[in-house]
Amino acid sequence: QVQLVESGGGLVQAGGSLTLSCAASGRTFSSYAMGWFRQAPGKERDFVARISWSGGVTDYADSVKGRFTISRDNAKNTLYLQMNSLKPEDTAVYYCAAGPYGSSFVVGYDYWGRGTQVTVSS
Repeated sequence: QVQLVESGGGLVQAGGSLTLSCAASGRTFSSYAMGWFRQAPGKERDFVARISWSGGVTDYADSVKGRFTISRDNAKNTLYLQMNSLKPEDTAVYYCAAGPYGSSFVVGYDYWGRGTQVTVSS
């Protein structure tokens, strides 16, 4: 079992920045690939970014490429998502997830946090 807790969400103006964190506990954090997903009201949960267990490989959704950066600190059991140049369409609940392979699909992850709300005002 892996327990994941997101933090760092909030209200920000368009063009601003936020950094999300995901603290992991339980089984060895460094053995899991990690991902960030987001879900806006009435929409499906969408892939945002993923990172390999070592941090050496990352991947992003086209909608956030060049603006968001995913990273991890295995010594601190923490995953991060640095979000810059935020847009109103980035408004959503953001979830971190842990899985064996690092997928861009929801089904590729075994463990999920409860999410943190990000609201971007225009």
